[in-house]
Amino acid sequence: MESTKETGCQAPEGPILCVNNCGFFGSAATMNMCSKCHKDVILKQEQAKLAATSIENIVNGGSGSNGKEVAVADAMIVQAEAVELKVVPSQVACGTSTSPSSEVKVKEGPSRCSTCRKRVGLTGFSCRCGNLFCAAHRYSDKHDCQFDYRTAARDAIAKANPVVKAEKLDKI
Repeated sequence: MESTKETGCQAPEGPILCVNNCGFFGSAATMNMCSKCHKDVILKQEQAKLAATSIENIVNGGSGSNGKEVAVADAMIVQAEAVELKVVPSQVACGTSTSPSSEVKVKEGPSRCSTCRKRVGLTGFSCRCGNLFCAAHRYSDKHDCQFDYRTAARDAIAKANPVVKAEKLDKI
């Protein structure tokens, strides 16, 4: 007890609950939050900084930032574009006609086996030939697969095992 009075350190009175009321215990090192809440707060702060720098880059035309921030902002924008939903253009009802080649297939039907046309849903198996099959037709010998496994295996082996040839030694 005397050593804590001399150094000025105080022992914690008891466990401190997380300030986000998640039910776990926090610590002073993590701003009285549990580790998960603290990690979430840090992640949100980093995302806010990235968003602010990317908006600043867009407004200012890229001036006042270094290449690393631009690369990170570009990566975030590419990820955001990949996540966005695809927008299907709606047809105008005011008498303008569109050519048949520009029509977009709006709804795709359920996934079906390419051999027996059975609905497979999430349990379908994609083959290397590019088709989708049910459990009965998933093997290449069951659906008359056109993929050339032999040359694919040869290429994979050749790529994994390059030819190593020792240099010839000159006779002394």
